[in-house]
Amino acid sequence: MSTKIALFDTTLRDGCQGEKINLSLEDKLRIARRLDELGFDYIEGGWPGSNPKDAAFFEQARRETWEHARIVAFGSTARPGGPVARDANLNALLAAETDAISIFGKSWLLHVRDGLQITPEQNRELIYESVRFLKVHGREVIYDAEHFFDGYKDDPDYALSTLQAAAEAGADVIVLCDTNGGTLPWEIAQITADVREGTHRPLGIHAHNDGELAVANSLAAVEAGAVHVQGTINGYGERCGNANLISVIANLQLKLGYRCLPPAHLAKLTELAAFVADVANVAPRDEAAFVGKSAFAHKGGVHVSAVMRNPAMYEHIQPETVGNTRRVLLSELSGRSNVRYKIAERKLTRLNERQTAAIVQAIKELEMRGYSFEAAEASFDLLVQRHRRNMPVYFELSGFRIAVEKDGLHAPRSEASIRVRVDGHLEHTAAEGNGPVNALDNALRKALMRFYPQLALMRLVDYKVRVLSNGTGTAARVRVLIESQAGEERWTTIGVSENIIEASWEALVDSFTYFLMHHPLPQTQDSEVENHVKANSHF
Repeated sequence: MSTKIALFDTTLRDGCQGEKINLSLEDKLRIARRLDELGFDYIEGGWPGSNPKDAAFFEQARRETWEHARIVAFGSTARPGGPVARDANLNALLAAETDAISIFGKSWLLHVRDGLQITPEQNRELIYESVRFLKVHGREVIYDAEHFFDGYKDDPDYALSTLQAAAEAGADVIVLCDTNGGTLPWEIAQITADVREGTHRPLGIHAHNDGELAVANSLAAVEAGAVHVQGTINGYGERCGNANLISVIANLQLKLGYRCLPPAHLAKLTELAAFVADVANVAPRDEAAFVGKSAFAHKGGVHVSAVMRNPAMYEHIQPETVGNTRRVLLSELSGRSNVRYKIAERKLTRLNERQTAAIVQAIKELEMRGYSFEAAEASFDLLVQRHRRNMPVYFELSGFRIAVEKDGLHAPRSEASIRVRVDGHLEHTAAEGNGPVNALDNALRKALMRFYPQLALMRLVDYKVRVLSNGTGTAARVRVLIESQAGEERWTTIGVSENIIEASWEALVDSFTYFLMHHPLPQTQDSEVENHVKANSHF
């Protein structure tokens, strides 16, 4: 049977030391519950002696039922100069009433002399007495040897003697910490192997990412004998972060054959990464390995052509294994394979070779002008339909005018008037809005509502503008993305122009057209449409 690797998550403690991470008490509890559901072995909740929030977390955690994980309180060895039994930090750790406690001590003489300003032997005594005190009180003790690898490279005999002190005191696990994050993988492997020969205690690894090597260093330590891995979800943490447990788990279990989580739970890694990012209010990294939106995204035509024949040609694992999905992108680098894949994915009618080639050429030309269909797939669908010459004309613009007024006392006032033709009828209407684009949207709805009452079911939910050309100031070309919604369905359309209103109009027209194509007026207007029409009668 494959070796089990204990997963020690410190998102709620070390992860919260990241610059952009700030979790409330309820946030920490939500993340802890999710980690427990997935089968993590240890969840480090914080430092109970350092702040009221962490103390409250442990108080609340005692009332919870944890199915798999052990909640861990974190702290340091006793302060020098007083009896260990009366040390405030150690007693706060006991008061947290967790089954497991993680404490750190010094391994590097630099920190012993310049930081603690005590003798090397006094430091060893602090480690021994602190671990022993917690063991006497019946706790599982995970000893973190802080700065171990730097300390070992400086004075291996002394660094090893600090581990021996912790082991003799009864530490259940000894964790080797690359606290400054500057050690290289082969150094991690060799030093871990050396330590393994001299201790009978289970070894762990705690790696920081200052050299972009925290995941690689964690894997190297496991291959050298470590059976306990510490890290954070998404790699959050101090400075450049900690080892990303998402990547560590996927590599250990899928590539190296170790057991970390129940096999069925691997497919929840993408969901876990997104959940923690959402709770932390941090944008997820599209390029994150295994679980990022771009991890299995293919853009180059040669790549897409190969993936359509056999995904293994350009994918190191099946994306579904970790709960991710394959994506094919459309750009100036696209070939016919990209378009064919996208048409199949979007469940559109297949095109002949001439039509496919024409769409590829159109995409390349439009990308040159600033269009990007990766985030505007509804506009891509319409592009395909137009090349199939199968595009209904729901309305035609005769013209519009927008006025914006502003005086010194009141908010700006925007009004749009519009003339459109529908089946030979000319509609001329006007509407106000909280801005020129909102006014234009309201005016277009007002003009079309009696012809297409189902538009009452549709609303715009997001509007983004990006400047595309630098150095031209307010004359720059802009890209507008409009996201719309009807019920649970969402779609995004695009417009590009030097005039922001023109770009917005283009995206707006695509959004209305896409909706009308997919929501034809039923023979008998249902009650939902009727209710929305009544509610929007001000149009």
